Amino acid sequence: MWFYEGWWCKVWPGRADQRAIVGDVPFLAARTVTTALVVIGLAELVLGLWVLSGRRARAAAFVQTVLVSGFNAGGLLFSRGQIDEPGRLLTQNLAFVALVWLVAETSAKAAAR
Repeated sequence: MWFYEGWWCKVWPGRADQRAIVGDVPFLAARTVTTALVVIGLAELVLGLWVLSGRRARAAAFVQTVLVSGFNAGGLLFSRGQIDEPGRLLTQNLAFVALVWLVAETSAKAAAR
């Protein structure tokens, strides 16, 4: 997910809905939207690499949970009109976070053996 959301949706080629959502953040100048999208996208790519590494799985799960929660809150707070189905978004991301924690706990138990 982090590679798709980071690379495809924000860096190259980027999606118009992502640009519109970030563009609605009130304290972000219009001229910095592209830079903000690229920085967020690259950070998501790095997070994806961290997850794939399997290192500190619980810490990675915590960071993913915070980011998903923050992105959802920001999107719904600043740009609700740009999000077609907010309920679907929240349900999908809740399922994603549950899987993130399932993998983290499984990895932590395997490492403890």
